[in-house]
Amino acid sequence: MESLKKYKASWLVVIMLIITSCSVTRFIPKGEKLYSGASLKMKNENNVKKLSGLEDELQELLRPEPNSKILGRRVGLYYHYKTKEGSKNFITKYINKKIGEKPVYYSNVSQNKVIDLIKNRLDNRGFFNSKVTASVKEKIYSKSIKYTIELTTPYVLESYQLENDTLPVYKEIKEILASSLLKKGTRYNLESFKQERIKIDEELKAKGYYNFNQDFVIFEADTNQYNNKRFDLYLRVKKEIPEKALIPYKIKEVKVYPSYNLSQKNSVLDSINYKGVVFLQDTLFFKPKRLHNYLLFGKGDLYHPIKSKITSKRLSSIGTYKYVNIQFDEIKNQENDSLGLLNAAIYLSPLNKRSLGLELQAVTKSNSFAGPELSLNYRNRNLYNGGELLNITGSFAYETQIGNNTENLNGIKLGLGASLTFPRLIFPGNLDGRFKYGVPRTKISFDSEYLSRSNLYGLTSFTTSYGYQWDANKYLSHQINPININYVKLFNTTSDFDAILENNPFLQNSFDQQFIAGLTYNFTYNELGRSGKKNQVFFAANLDVAGNALNLVSSGSGGGKETFLGLEYAQYAKVDADFRYYLDLGKEQTLISRLYGGLGVPYGNSEVLPFTKQFFSGGPYSVRGFASRSIGPGTYNGSSTSSTYFDSSGDIRLEANLEYRFPVYSLLKGALFADAGNVWLYNSNSALDGGQFTSNFINELAISAGAGLRVDIQSFVIRFDFATPVKQPTSTSFNNIKLSNTILNFAIGYPF
Repeated sequence: MESLKKYKASWLVVIMLIITSCSVTRFIPKGEKLYSGASLKMKNENNVKKLSGLEDELQELLRPEPNSKILGRRVGLYYHYKTKEGSKNFITKYINKKIGEKPVYYSNVSQNKVIDLIKNRLDNRGFFNSKVTASVKEKIYSKSIKYTIELTTPYVLESYQLENDTLPVYKEIKEILASSLLKKGTRYNLESFKQERIKIDEELKAKGYYNFNQDFVIFEADTNQYNNKRFDLYLRVKKEIPEKALIPYKIKEVKVYPSYNLSQKNSVLDSINYKGVVFLQDTLFFKPKRLHNYLLFGKGDLYHPIKSKITSKRLSSIGTYKYVNIQFDEIKNQENDSLGLLNAAIYLSPLNKRSLGLELQAVTKSNSFAGPELSLNYRNRNLYNGGELLNITGSFAYETQIGNNTENLNGIKLGLGASLTFPRLIFPGNLDGRFKYGVPRTKISFDSEYLSRSNLYGLTSFTTSYGYQWDANKYLSHQINPININYVKLFNTTSDFDAILENNPFLQNSFDQQFIAGLTYNFTYNELGRSGKKNQVFFAANLDVAGNALNLVSSGSGGGKETFLGLEYAQYAKVDADFRYYLDLGKEQTLISRLYGGLGVPYGNSEVLPFTKQFFSGGPYSVRGFASRSIGPGTYNGSSTSSTYFDSSGDIRLEANLEYRFPVYSLLKGALFADAGNVWLYNSNSALDGGQFTSNFINELAISAGAGLRVDIQSFVIRFDFATPVKQPTSTSFNNIKLSNTILNFAIGYPF
């Protein structure tokens, strides 16, 4: 705690230095004033709806950007001035090199240029002849501008017509316009017309029009027919365009080079014709039968750019190839042909087939364990000449608990695992035709782990699984393991740990269930990184069901429990869901809300969930004002700190998080957040009084709030979150808030 206070004090010193030392007013030249930015005021006397998007567009036109501020001070500008003044201080020069900014003076601003840009954008959005004025607010050392916009009534669409012609392409365009978003009453918007042209171009290409271009389509708007702010829109194809742009193209031949390199350019290669596709390779690198399933186009098909793009993605997803290059070459036709011809060539440049890697990394976990890990990995990317991936990994790790209010545990972990992934579906019958976007993978894996937790216990575990994973589209993915087997064995337990188990039958039962066999399924919908969508959604759900199949072949034991091969096995059903909504506030600011819920129901052979399947709450990826695995269950409060790490688990978990993220400077980001959550038991337990889920669960949530700093280097994030408990699960009020209970969470990556 003393070190944390020193850390806080050092930050206060830095903040005070920034506030007191970074004044730039004495450097401002005589006759100049700093430009402190601009604002917009929109007068909407005609009550036009849906203007938020327009306001965001106009805000982006307010140029130039003023000098940035940190805690109200222009730090970058200060160090620029100091360096220009002739300071020989190394630190000053270094800071200026990293964050220095040239001054932005009011004299650099052209009001008329900004006004013209705003008017032009308003015209493009149908608000013709709107009035834009500017007023200046002056302070001692700076000036700012306020732009006032008096909106006119926008023009709306009355009719949308296609120019008639006998060419076949017009018939195709007419079919496309049946699903157009440009309907009667649509507001005039130049961007909508551009998107309509792109849509027409894409859909024509999907019908085989290889040489068509969106620039061949033009729009003409006529506002002269009406006096009530309405317009007619006419669409036509330009007269003077190449004839080859007006005909569809068919693929005459497809050639695939499964192991292409530049030395093969003029070589004679062995060729195999498989289902109309010619495969050319010097030696058998990839079996044509396996590779053919990744192609979505073939001989005789009309040209389709989307199928070509998805084929490229499917081939890249195999993991065998470094580069995938698909080329179409036009074949010269006779005059007046109504159909063009293309040859397709697919060049595949492989990665090194085998690789061996040694990696040393620092690992942090959600349970506050951290430490170094050394791993050795062997990989074969094309084991049976069908893109099969063999991965063997051995690892050694030392880990210890860090942070406040942890149990000071440490341990040694040894791991050995292997997996074999087939880039296809291994299943009775041929189902490949059902997967057009992503080819499913079949994965067989085996993992073993030895864990020695100091002064408590040793643990060995063996896990094997067989399952499938595939992408349904760009955002949706599935993973199902119909076979998922886990065996866990405790050994070398200490007297302290034995005492913990003896005093807690709930925990004892959770460790007794050594054998887990069942089915798991994961569903993920992820819009993060989706271009063109301002607000994004992430949703993931997991299903885990164990013990049902074993119940058919099990035998009873003396203790009344069913066993398989002499081992007591677990029976339960477990489901959890994670929903996140990312609200874009502009200027790199985001408000993220997250809801998480999980439920595990033990039945049959089990009174509680196995320990490895239970829910926990608290820590850097959960409720950050509480140590990992320190919350709950319910209002239960363990009497001894040594048992807290094991007691605070449950069959039910609920969490909610709210986080506001904003830029501080360059790679440094900031956050303000609030977290709430707890875990509960499904069944009552006398050893964990208050742990069962009740209708009063809202009042039993642990709540914390805090602030964070993150260094974000191209999606590699180092995170420091300071969080303070503001409500304990055992309390119904917020009266006992102590800043001395603040926890520093150090982690890699964002919490969600």
